[in-house]
Amino acid sequence: MEIKSAEFVTSMSAYAPPAQALPQIAVAGKSNVGKSSLINCLCRRKALAKTSATPGKTRLINLFLLNGSFHLVDLPGYGFAKVDKREKLRWGEMMEGYFRKTEKLKLTLHLVDIRHEPTADDIQMNAFLRQTNQPFLVVATKADKISRGARMKQLAPICRQMQVQPWQVICFSSETGDGRIQLLEALEKALAEQENTENTAGTPE
Repeated sequence: MEIKSAEFVTSMSAYAPPAQALPQIAVAGKSNVGKSSLINCLCRRKALAKTSATPGKTRLINLFLLNGSFHLVDLPGYGFAKVDKREKLRWGEMMEGYFRKTEKLKLTLHLVDIRHEPTADDIQMNAFLRQTNQPFLVVATKADKISRGARMKQLAPICRQMQVQPWQVICFSSETGDGRIQLLEALEKALAEQENTENTAGTPE
């Protein structure tokens, strides 16, 4: 898969299914983990998703239309310490509302920082995805910040706490593009499985 077109659709403070009932890929992760940078890198667009050096920038659900055929859903970053409890609660309700209402979600990209062990919020997000039977893929961002030789060592605690195997994690860098092809292949596979399911459902006995 290659992203040939990408456009911003809308921002929402509370999720409402878009008029176009297209399959969705969601992007979730803690504040400042690199969600916006990953989206821009995938789409080869420098400012499609707004990035900021200040954590907690994404406070809304942002919807993008890719290739005119599926939506990329950028969820609010969680775990930003400087946000008051009321705001954290609002973010949590926003995300929970999305997962409860969406019927088109095919895959959630769960982003974690490869340089650090998963936070309590990361582990909670992982547990939520598992408990609600959401298909997900762990993406270890900022891979350019450490050497290739150190990646396996850094992945060990991530795999242990996210309950995945090393080959099930994509190491990604928005700076170098490492992992971009693998991530696009994962998106293509998730969307193809959705299409095959629909085709099978429409086939008469």
